[in-house]
Amino acid sequence: MSGRGRHAPVGRSGRLRLRRNLATALRGADLLEHKLRLLLDRERAACRSAEEAGRTWRERLAEADTWLVRGVLLGGEGGLAEAEPTERARVDVEWAAVMGVRHPATVSWTDPVRSLGEPTPPNTALAHAETAYRAAVRAAAEHAAHLAAAKLLAAEAVRTRQRVRALSRHWIPRLRRELAALELALEEAEQEEAVRRRWAASHGAR
Repeated sequence: MSGRGRHAPVGRSGRLRLRRNLATALRGADLLEHKLRLLLDRERAACRSAEEAGRTWRERLAEADTWLVRGVLLGGEGGLAEAEPTERARVDVEWAAVMGVRHPATVSWTDPVRSLGEPTPPNTALAHAETAYRAAVRAAAEHAAHLAAAKLLAAEAVRTRQRVRALSRHWIPRLRRELAALELALEEAEQEEAVRRRWAASHGAR
């Protein structure tokens, strides 16, 4: 089984091409390093936001559960079911892009609105529970959005780091080796040519 191998550049044109390729690879590595730093910064920010939202979610949920127990003890479960609004809450997620990575950016929350004829919570405890549950669900949505953003940014950071390593550890060193070898070969060829010219000049003068 035979295949076509990669031929190393030769001559002055090959040296020029290698220099251009090396400069391009170095610029590419710098740009990827910048991209990687930005992605990691955004990932850390998303993780912090997710942690804060998760903490708020758990606190509001615990608060809501406490008020719910009090409200049910005061008015029974029947009052809880009757006070449920017909309209549902709405969560809208807005997406953004950073360095080509689309990710959830912000969450818009719309509370359900009761019509004039719908009953309200029969006691203050259930009213507090409703408010706390709405805050908990809002925080849960924000937590999920920030967590998803962190995961997407982290995945792109991994891919970018792999590309940086491929350039820094393989492509750039190989280009430098090839360029050094070609420059040495050209220098030797120029020296040999200079020797031939001097020999030709000395023999031609006799």
